[in-house]
Amino acid sequence: MKLQQLRYIVEVLNHNLNVSATAESLFTSQPGISKQVRMLEDELGIQVFGRSGKHLTHVTPAGKEVIDIAQQILAKVESIKAVAKEHTLPDQGKLNIATTHTQARYALPPVIGGFIEKYPKVTLHMHQGSPQQISEAASRGDADFAIATEAMHLYGDLVMLPCYHWNRSIIVKPDHPLAQLDRKLAVEDIAKYSIVTYVFGFTGRSELDRAFSACGLEPKIVFTATDADVLKTYVRLGLGVGVLATMAVDPKLDHDLVALDASHLFESSTTKIGFRKGAFLRSYMYDFIHRFAPHLTKDVVERANLLRNQDEIDAMFASFDLPVM
Repeated sequence: MKLQQLRYIVEVLNHNLNVSATAESLFTSQPGISKQVRMLEDELGIQVFGRSGKHLTHVTPAGKEVIDIAQQILAKVESIKAVAKEHTLPDQGKLNIATTHTQARYALPPVIGGFIEKYPKVTLHMHQGSPQQISEAASRGDADFAIATEAMHLYGDLVMLPCYHWNRSIIVKPDHPLAQLDRKLAVEDIAKYSIVTYVFGFTGRSELDRAFSACGLEPKIVFTATDADVLKTYVRLGLGVGVLATMAVDPKLDHDLVALDASHLFESSTTKIGFRKGAFLRSYMYDFIHRFAPHLTKDVVERANLLRNQDEIDAMFASFDLPVM
């Protein structure tokens, strides 16, 4: 059994059983991968993949168990390499972050700016996607950190640490009736108008749906997007009122819009940062986490990483007073 064979079966799964795409991503040949997979199966005496002719069709039950262990082995190999680099090249390396557009556009720039200034020899790569894409990237090892708010059930194999709470604002043009209200907004006020907001599963969208449902109402959502700047463009066009993360409103750039506080209407959301359980974190990785969430010191992160499950982690942070953005 070779590490190369384990890497091949893991990557075949990551590429939806497409051996040709796997070969291209690994800069090798399709026959070479097929041969190594067959050799591994012959050695183990099981089929990792089911087949129809020359095509792989599914992962067998035994194959799933083998691939799960292979992923753990490959993760440990990467940790061994990281330990060595921590001693030989402590200020050099790479950092891959998977997150949503809102985090990448509004929360991360000052953090990344200071990080790059301190670690000019660390290459940083940002991957934007849906909660599912973010969790998959971190689980595969394509991302060192996952930063997300929604769909925490997708991150069961990651250590997810709370960073900050945030809420929403209602965005309208200055001449909109909601901008003329002399009292706090109510859900019923917003329900009168068409709504422009995030795609379901992004940036706290579920809190909007819950708030409307609690009032026996259904939001009239006419346009959705993952990009807050796109949403603001359509608010300017008069398509509807915007329900956006407050952090996405820039007083200077959005001076032609009015932002109305809606924190009393919706439950706050919590952004978390996560990494694979048992992963070896480089010194600059601890520094990045601390820059993004100052209460997440190296000692706190290490203690959380030793806990058995996410419930214990959540209990550990129950007494923490998280910042609000």
